[in-house]
Amino acid sequence: MNTLILSIILVPIIEIYLFIKIGSQIGALNTILLIFFTAATGILYARYEGLNTLKSGFSQMIKNKTPAYEMISGAAIAFGALLLIIPGFATDLLGFLIIFPLTRKLFFGQLSNKFKKEEKEKNNYIEGEFEDIEEDDDRKI
Repeated sequence: MNTLILSIILVPIIEIYLFIKIGSQIGALNTILLIFFTAATGILYARYEGLNTLKSGFSQMIKNKTPAYEMISGAAIAFGALLLIIPGFATDLLGFLIIFPLTRKLFFGQLSNKFKKEEKEKNNYIEGEFEDIEEDDDRKI
């Protein structure tokens, strides 16, 4: 079965299960307040981390380096913020893991290293000079 279809089916089932379990322990109102609190906290922290990533990306560009990790990190932060907006405890946990710099580096560090390695391979070039030679020139080979 396609993983997208499977995740569309499984994620709501997991979220409903967690709502019922946590709601029975702490109460319905507290569960709803906790959902709103995690969403608001996550969005504020995502904004803070997004601005830090933007600053880091600009500093990499000033150093004339490709901000590969910063680009991946920015997209990951946007996805993490989306997960935090979606109501649910499992999506909130995954969103917080993506937003925190330490876990984000563990998830996406290898991917950015691949981009940096490809860039180093692309910069292998030989400099030289050339001169146009006319048709009637004796130096033509």
